[in-house]
Amino acid sequence: MKRLRLILFTFLLSFFTYAGAVVNVTISDGISNDAIKSKMERQMSQLLTEMTSACGQNRDLQYSKLQLSEEVQTAIEMLWENSPFECTDNQIVEHCLTTGTGYQIRNIPLQMKSEDGEEDYQEAVINFDKKGNISSFYISISMNLFMNVVNNNKDVTDLRRRELILDYVEQFRTSYNQKDIKFLNQVFSDDALIITGKVIKAKPRDGIALPDKIEYRKQSKQEYLGKLKQVFAANKQIRVTFDEIEVMRHPTNADIYGVTLHQGYTSDRYHDDGYLFLLWDFKDESAPEIHVRTWQPDMFNGSKLSKDKIFTLSDFDI
Repeated sequence: MKRLRLILFTFLLSFFTYAGAVVNVTISDGISNDAIKSKMERQMSQLLTEMTSACGQNRDLQYSKLQLSEEVQTAIEMLWENSPFECTDNQIVEHCLTTGTGYQIRNIPLQMKSEDGEEDYQEAVINFDKKGNISSFYISISMNLFMNVVNNNKDVTDLRRRELILDYVEQFRTSYNQKDIKFLNQVFSDDALIITGKVIKAKPRDGIALPDKIEYRKQSKQEYLGKLKQVFAANKQIRVTFDEIEVMRHPTNADIYGVTLHQGYTSDRYHDDGYLFLLWDFKDESAPEIHVRTWQPDMFNGSKLSKDKIFTLSDFDI
């Protein structure tokens, strides 16, 4: 009987702890309009508090008091279905960044939950429109990667493009976590070239071990997205992470950028690490397109793939 009471007490303590969990957000600097600043702080606090409470109580998110657009609700719900998450801090103090469409808050700590009980630390970024309304919620790259890319700009236009690239890279990453085929269909050009590398183990010949080789396969956009739909349907959870990023502008065509990322991919049945290359076209900044996507394994013949073997902008004719 005492054991039953102890279990019940522990459950109720946990429930009320999460039910009363409040995440307070303070914007330290970066925005001078006090009314918009207060609105952003309030919206972020309410959203992160609801996420933390819902995760702790193992329930669905409740949006009735959050004043979010249907588009933002749908995007968050897609992430939530893949992996519920909670904010790991109850006090967040962050700098506000100004973007071309409004404002941005980065470095939001999240703990992603999986069905097998595993937890994965990630960070989120929340974008706001110029009136202080939440316009998007993404799983972000780290702040040091973000600043490395931004600080390497060559001019004002290049800086704007790099900020756009980072925004789209975070959308691109989050779209796999969300299983968002619609976004991927939108961002790949109709004639996009998809190249995937696979390590082929060579069989010994006459008792002599032969080196492995990487076999590359080309796919069309339609072939790639068709197979990706099957992967999304077959897996409850998919997580994509980026821990390295290099951005290069084409030397003669300022609208073309090459982005090389070190990617970690984990699904219910599979995990790999490799190098992802994306060739972006920013001719239309409101709707940039990916013309080339390549993936290569990061390990080959027992060692890291050498830098000169990793696809870059110079490997493709523009």
